Order: sequence, then C-alpha cells, then structure tokens
Amino acid sequence: MASNSASQILAITKTAPYSKPRASRFLQSRKPYLNLCCLSQKFSNDNALFCLPNSKSFLLAKELEERNSNNHSPTLREICQDHVPGNVLRRLEEVGYLVPTDVQREALPVLFSGNDCILHAQTGSGKTLTYLLLIYSQINPKKSAVQALIVVPTRELGMQITKVARMLAAARHMDPELEQKSYTVMALLDGGMLRRHKSWLKAEPPAIVVATIGSLSQLLEKQIFKPDSLRVLVVDEVDFLFKSSKQVSSLRKLLTSYSSCNNRQTVFASASILQHRRFIHDCIQQKWTKGDVVHVHVNRIMPMPACLYHRFVICGRKAKHQVLLSLLQSDLPESGIIFVGEQVQLSGFL
Repeated sequence: MASNSASQILAITKTAPYSKPRASRFLQSRKPYLNLCCLSQKFSNDNALFCLPNSKSFLLAKELEERNSNNHSPTLREICQDHVPGNVLRRLEEVGYLVPTDVQREALPVLFSGNDCILHAQTGSGKTLTYLLLIYSQINPKKSAVQALIVVPTRELGMQITKVARMLAAARHMDPELEQKSYTVMALLDGGMLRRHKSWLKAEPPAIVVATIGSLSQLLEKQIFKPDSLRVLVVDEVDFLFKSSKQVSSLRKLLTSYSSCNNRQTVFASASILQHRRFIHDCIQQKWTKGDVVHVHVNRIMPMPACLYHRFVICGRKAKHQVLLSLLQSDLPESGIIFVGEQVQLSGFL
C-alpha cells in the first residue's frame, strides 16, 4: 500500500512540476500544455502567459521577457499606445488612470493581439476598463453602425458601464478629420425608452451599445437591431446570465444565431466562474468563442469583513424618502450607494 502511494505521488510530481499559471490558454490535450509551461518557466509568475506556438505568441513572450529583464513595470499608456487612439489615452490620464491593474496588465496584450478572452477577476479589479480599451481600439467613429455590444444582466450595471464608456468618449479630438465625428454610446436597458432607441438605431446607429439581454432580445427579434457589423461582443457577469433560466436562451441565440464568433472578437467577464475549465471547453465546442480563446485569471484573495449586517425596511411608496433620510441620519455612514428608479427621485438628495 505504501509503495502504491509513493508511486502515485511520484507520478503527480512528474506530470505537474509547475505552479498553476495565473493566465493560461485552454488546450485540449495535456501534453502540449505541459511543454508550454516548461518553456515558460523563465517568466515570472506575475507575467506568465501560456500560448500556442504561433508568431503572435512568441512576439508577446519576447516582449514580456524584455520587460522582466529591464525590471520595468509598463504604464497603461505604454501598453495601449500602439492600439488605442491618442485622444482616449489622454482622457484616461486626465481622470487619473495611469498604472494598470493586474488584470489590465495581463489581459490587454492578449486582447490587442486579437484573441477572444475570458476575464476572470474579482469585482473592482478593472475588467470594465480593460474591455472598453479594446473596444476603442477596434471601432471606427466615422462608420455609422453598431460596432461594439456590451451585454449586462442588470440595469444598474449597465448604467455604470455606460458612464465609463461615455467618459472615455468625451475626449477631445486632436485630429481635425475626427473632430466632426465622435464616439456615441447607447444604453439599451430594461425600463428605458425603447421607442426612442428604435428611432435612434434606424436614423444614426451608435458605435457602442450597452444592453440588458431582455431589451436587446426584443429589438433582435423585430430585426430593428442587427449585429452584422459587430467587431467586439462583451458579455459581463457571464456566469450570472448563464445561471438565469429566463436569459440563457436569449444569450445563446445572440452568441450563435444572430452573429458568428468568427466575425467578431468575444470577451466574457466575471468575478466568479465555477468549473472554469468546463466553461472554456463549452465556449469552444458551442462556438461561443473561437478556438484560441484565452482565460486570464487574476485571483487576488482579499479578506472579507468579519461581520456583514443586512436589513430591510418595509414602508409605503410615499414614505421611502423620509425613511431613507432617517436611516442615514441614524447610521451616519462614511459613504453609501443609493439606487433610484427615476432621475427625478435624486432631487431630494442633491
């Protein structure tokens, strides 16, 4: 019995002599994966990227090696300068985005090389800015067509993403040829004015659309929105959407029936993807992504609060405002987020 256990341990040691990579490419067979890991041991764990042996991969590996040898941590501008328009980069610096987060440092070179990607990192890690920078590197503001689509599960998340996208689009153009045409961003969210959006889509399609799957499905079925010109498709909180029985069928149609993965660059983003190897396998087999999809996993473990306290208050619609003010006055929080259904409800707090 002891001999069998020893041989099993030895076998494990021989087949897995490396630490788990933080950014890895899913491969069907185990042998080439092991070979690639062995070849990539010269890179630090922070920058290791395991790719198939094509020209893009070796160029990327060479770049990483040079950075490691120079002991240089690239800025966000240095990573993006050959891909993202200069006016967007200047806007980034104006609002204070100078140093890339871990997920941006690892994922942006992969995205700029043209690969489909699964961004797997915790909330607040910088996933939104990562895929927005990809989008602004791909779209042409002179082209009157929807070129990028960001699918979200909730209206609240869609509003946050739209705000960041419009903040980047507010950059001043230094190129006089681009001055007349700016990036336009449409928020196609549940509870919004779909009639107005229908007219907008027909008259002058925006370059970027941020949409909940419910609102998007209505326009797709009526052929008001046609994703023929999509260059980038992003699905944020993809694990949540695939768990929702109401939304998953519409999402599958979007990924396979309404557009082809071969004609677009696909990005999935999530803070938690259970059984991520199985999910990557499904992405390839179901043709949600191309076969060269890259899984970028930044798993920074952060300590959770010792105690989380949840409570809710039941009150009438007219009393909501006063009850909320009373809670704020009694609790005196240092900061907080208040979600409202309509813009007019903000007047009592501003």
